[in-house]
Amino acid sequence: MALTTPAAAPPEKGGDAVDLAEFGYEQQLHRSLGKFASFAAGFSFVSILTTIFQLFGLGFGFAGPAFFWTWPVVFAGQFLVALCFAELAARYPLSGAIYQWSRRLGGEVLGWFGGWFMILAQIVTASAAAIALQVVLPTVWSGFQIIGDDTSLTSPSGAANAVLLGTVLLVVTTTINCVGVRWMARVNTIGVICEIVGVIAVIGVFFTHAQRGPQVVFDTGIHTGQSGYGWAWIASGLMAAYVMVGFGSAGELAEETRDPRRVAPRTIRMALSVSALGGGLMILGALMAAPSLTDGRLAAEGLPYVLDTVLSSPWGTVLLVDVAIAILICTLAIQTAASRLMFSMARDERLPFSKTLATVNRRTGTPIAPSIVVGLACVAVLLLNVGNSAIFSTLASVCIIAIYLAYLLVTAPMLYRRLTGGWVSGDGGTDAEGRPLFSLGRWGVLVNALAVLYGLVMVVNLSWPRAEIFDPAGDTPILRWAGPISIVAIVALGILCFPRGRTHPRPVRSL
Repeated sequence: MALTTPAAAPPEKGGDAVDLAEFGYEQQLHRSLGKFASFAAGFSFVSILTTIFQLFGLGFGFAGPAFFWTWPVVFAGQFLVALCFAELAARYPLSGAIYQWSRRLGGEVLGWFGGWFMILAQIVTASAAAIALQVVLPTVWSGFQIIGDDTSLTSPSGAANAVLLGTVLLVVTTTINCVGVRWMARVNTIGVICEIVGVIAVIGVFFTHAQRGPQVVFDTGIHTGQSGYGWAWIASGLMAAYVMVGFGSAGELAEETRDPRRVAPRTIRMALSVSALGGGLMILGALMAAPSLTDGRLAAEGLPYVLDTVLSSPWGTVLLVDVAIAILICTLAIQTAASRLMFSMARDERLPFSKTLATVNRRTGTPIAPSIVVGLACVAVLLLNVGNSAIFSTLASVCIIAIYLAYLLVTAPMLYRRLTGGWVSGDGGTDAEGRPLFSLGRWGVLVNALAVLYGLVMVVNLSWPRAEIFDPAGDTPILRWAGPISIVAIVALGILCFPRGRTHPRPVRSL
């Protein structure tokens, strides 16, 4: 007897679908995500297991143990941004959040570039996340080092092997995205549970194997740079800046979330806060448990070195496998967010081949074409970087700069609206059941202004032409300017791709 696959639930016809119709959109995506799945989308995008394992050595290498203090500083700045996003998520529960918010605040041109920056940033971010497998899998089993013997990301063989492993991972995540949001949510939920358990386990291992007290965070290490420790500490903040992004993914999946006006604002704030708490404890624990702070291995090898030395097999291997799972769901979450943003822009006829990209599979409720395009673009980014020993630092820097710029294209026009009377402050409105929505109220101007200021400072810091980040081998000086050059290239390409002479099918409504 032939096996048949049960049909997926049809799109919702009432409630949230009616709310969506008020914005001029039909409910096409399947609305099946609950509170935890919404939280999981943001938490897995940040993915502290993935990013801290990947980036700990970067921060420590610049400023020693005291780089820890960049973590709460960046969290404070990003939480200001998250508060602005939460207020917007309550008012505009739409897929493609950054694009939708920026166009409603700053107009069609600003909105298009906000979406353009974010799509490209997410594609590069997913590629950079996939590369993290290289930090973990060869440590779990040497057989995963298929190309060469040197596992370091800064070595030619390590970088090439990272591309290979990352490509395989992207094929897997693209397949899951094409199957449907229900499967994506199941995989993501299981993965987030594994990651949370893993974070707790790693923190527990570090603190129970501590070799020094928490006062280690006041140790600046041995710094020999000519510019002084302050400059080194500012550079070490790149680590935290790279990690704490993507918390707004709950907004990207708003049209697939039940009661998004209430759920998304809460999960945006929660995803960032939980990530910041867990990440801070991981960093502190690693500094306390590291066998040595001066032998160079902590900067070169990061957290796998600490786990490998303080925890014997097989438990150390089990935790590293858990990190690999976190990398999977991180890549999956980023790719999902990018595909929904691409879908949102395509249904507004803002992209080439919009009709194809805006098509939603009736059975799965998934925009399959954007998922495939994003997956192929991610693989292409990896292949273009074969042989680049600075592959990770270059990719990470470029994509995070683009993300911060996309955030600014939301927070800056939002502040302008507040200052010019175009924003109704003090009242976020109510949902369909008459319950008040999240609002910053009288604190809105201050929070918004600080969020913009923070964003501008971080864009400058991220773009600064540091040889240690962009050209560690010293062979290609032009790479030091990879950040500014990439942004100019993205803007130029965006100008070429901008849909001129095409009337928007759903003009922006006044606030």
